[in-house]
Amino acid sequence: MKGMPKAPKVYDALIPLVFLIVLLIINIRIFGTDGLAGSNQIVLILSATVAGIVAVFKLGYSWETLQEGIVKSISSAMSSILILFLIGALAGTWLLSGIVPAMIYYGLMVLSPVIFLFAACFISAIVSIATGSSWTTVATVGVALLGIGKALGFEEGIIAGAIISGAYFGDKMSPLSDTTNLAPAMAGTDLFTHIRHMAKTTIPTMLITLILFIVIGLNYETSGSVEDVKTISAVISSKFNINPMLFIVPAVVLVMIIKRVPALPALLTGALLGGVFALIFQPEIIKEVASEEGAYSYLGFKSVMMALFGEIGVVTSNDIVNELLVTRGMGGMLNTIWLIICAMVFGGIMEESGMLKVMAEAVIRKVHRVGSLIASTAATCVFFNITTSDQYLAILVPGRMYADVYRKRGLKPENLSRTLEDSATVTSVLVPWNTCGATQASVLGVATLTYAPYCFFNIISPLMTILYGYFNLGISYYEPEEELV
Repeated sequence: MKGMPKAPKVYDALIPLVFLIVLLIINIRIFGTDGLAGSNQIVLILSATVAGIVAVFKLGYSWETLQEGIVKSISSAMSSILILFLIGALAGTWLLSGIVPAMIYYGLMVLSPVIFLFAACFISAIVSIATGSSWTTVATVGVALLGIGKALGFEEGIIAGAIISGAYFGDKMSPLSDTTNLAPAMAGTDLFTHIRHMAKTTIPTMLITLILFIVIGLNYETSGSVEDVKTISAVISSKFNINPMLFIVPAVVLVMIIKRVPALPALLTGALLGGVFALIFQPEIIKEVASEEGAYSYLGFKSVMMALFGEIGVVTSNDIVNELLVTRGMGGMLNTIWLIICAMVFGGIMEESGMLKVMAEAVIRKVHRVGSLIASTAATCVFFNITTSDQYLAILVPGRMYADVYRKRGLKPENLSRTLEDSATVTSVLVPWNTCGATQASVLGVATLTYAPYCFFNIISPLMTILYGYFNLGISYYEPEEELV
């Protein structure tokens, strides 16, 4: 009878991790931002293979056990995969119906280049607080803001950075957000204590972010001009029936999410309503996308289906507008979903074999001061975002690991929950193969490494929480009588 598997050593865990990092560096140098098309996926599978070899031949795990870990890991990402499909469908019908073109049209009327980056960040933050979802925010108003920014002459990386910064601020601070509920649950505190404590680091971080975008906006030399903006607006209005009634659809989706309707039915409703509004308001676009003659019912069905599942584009006389009026439907999300599944395979083997846990425990043993404890927690969250490719695991596992350590050091659980959010939630979108990084890159059509340097909020957040730890700012301690309870 086969004996029990051996506990891994730190160097066992480092073998697949170093292999992953080295191969990714080589991969990025060769393929650059095209890695999402398949090479990053192969790197993750090869790294999972190395992890599997260490687990089976060095540690004594059976393949069946590792496979169970892989399946469990992939299962944890299934809701994200389904949401991705529906975001692709929603983007398709919102283009076909004129919803996104209308957002761009009206946005160009009110947003100037000087305030655009600030406004994009601020608007994304407000919508994300209201919905509790960075993903929904980026997939709806984010897509429209990207189009507006490109029309104004901004580079797509800095536009995406402003949108994502705002979206993740709202995702952190909204009581409707799943991560905002998950973090205090893992740490052992309540939701509103967590939000109040988190505001101490999050609000200063957001203020710094907004100031940076204001300064950049004041000094940014855009390639567009007032005449270019007028031309783009004229082209859009001549091609689509721009009507305020179109905003009923995003309003319905927003209300559903605020009312805590789950994301899947809310996004499906938005996608289907987009198709209905396309049939009502955009008959000429319906005919153009269908590219054939026939009864309107036939053309309408074909066009809406094409928008839901595949790539469609609306051709105009302006090349800039043509770039804005393209969407890839559900099919456009397949590379991202492929990446997520491959990442979950690697993460599943690493977690099931205990290799992730042993590395984190090695860090805990070296922690002695409050500042170093918080810094180690933040680093562990970033590490799990990189290795497990999932922000939920980057909250769950460190949350379980560090809860008792914080309590023994006399630190209230809201210190831990804040650190989890300041590091795990926000840095997930900076990792190209993480579910969040891959999703936002796919939805916006901007490579993760292109927008990451401009996600000021996401970069500053973990640094801010570490700074607070080392300077003993905003830290909640147990009173002596509380520690006895």
